[in-house]
Amino acid sequence: MSTTRAHEQHARATRSGRTVDWHSARRRAHAEGRPLPGRPVELADAAGLVLAEDLVGLVPQPAFDTAAMDGYAVAGEGPWTVVGEVRAGSLRAGEAVAISTGAPVPAGALAVLPVEDTVRRSDEVAGADGAMPAPGRHIRRTGENSPAGEILAAAGSSVRPAMLGLAAAAGHDRLTVRPRPRVRLLVTGDELVTAGPGGAGRVRDALGPTLPPLVAALGGELVEAAHVRDSIDGLADAVRGGATTEIVLVTGSTSVGVTDHLHRLLRQVGARTVVDGVACRPGHPQLLAALTPGRWLIGLPGNPYAAIVAVHTLLAPLLAGLAGRPLPPLRRVPVSGTPQAVAGHTLLVPAAWDGDRLAVVPGHQPSDLRGVARADVLAVVDAEPGGTTILAL
Repeated sequence: MSTTRAHEQHARATRSGRTVDWHSARRRAHAEGRPLPGRPVELADAAGLVLAEDLVGLVPQPAFDTAAMDGYAVAGEGPWTVVGEVRAGSLRAGEAVAISTGAPVPAGALAVLPVEDTVRRSDEVAGADGAMPAPGRHIRRTGENSPAGEILAAAGSSVRPAMLGLAAAAGHDRLTVRPRPRVRLLVTGDELVTAGPGGAGRVRDALGPTLPPLVAALGGELVEAAHVRDSIDGLADAVRGGATTEIVLVTGSTSVGVTDHLHRLLRQVGARTVVDGVACRPGHPQLLAALTPGRWLIGLPGNPYAAIVAVHTLLAPLLAGLAGRPLPPLRRVPVSGTPQAVAGHTLLVPAAWDGDRLAVVPGHQPSDLRGVARADVLAVVDAEPGGTTILAL
């Protein structure tokens, strides 16, 4: 399709009232994604997911009085007689035991003297400066960090590596988390080839390699990727075949050309349109529709960079909503080299960090991946006052 024709269709769609602004499209997609039911998984499988329930401590932390330093647990006034290493029972005044960090502190201990702050002669140890330690010095008391029953992390929190350690220390072997939303990828286009260079009438598929890791990075689980021929029957069969996935992701077929069947298919199946066209460049012909309750179809433009813009506009917010995450945030940052956006439209261009500054990376036409391949973020440029925001890639 020519650029002129695409712009004419864009203008007609905008006048018809179907096209929504870019920020509204993101909010609509996020609102569609009601959090999936939680399920318990082993700690090792919870990383990167979102808590579906509060993480509550099963035991106090620490579970017993522990030494915070290697040294000597001492009782009463010094110097102290070393009566051994940590052992069962309690210390009497004037006694000390050698102790290691994390070991249980005997009952009756006044404090723990770090080994580097002591002088030992035979079986007697004293403070290096002769001063008495403050009561409780270098002893972590039972429940000092948190008592049993305390909420350690609220539902909706992302499970990062440190949270796995926190959960283990709190006595958990499993966590109840939101599962990754399942995604089925359908790449359309009879002109596409999947190996070797393209040629006359043949185009190397760039989205097939791009989208699977992008889906994973955004929190989705790609269960299948398939190429589909440009026919409405083939597309309908492929869409029906993904009935066990929350999201069907279709590339191409979103415009109004003779091989663009997606709108017709959605009408046939009675899908509910959420977004049909977004006032942004590139990526205007993108759509989101609800096929059935709990199942959606996202249509991406066939041009590679436009498709990546659409992924961040519709797929990323929908995945976040299904996972119980907030809408991916925008940060207001100065970006040099941003082109002027057209009134009523949002322009999305790749930008990269140069030290602590951001600059637009050349190469951001709808079919051009040069810019975004070298970018760190997408710069979101609105024509209205308010400056530029950035969206993490």
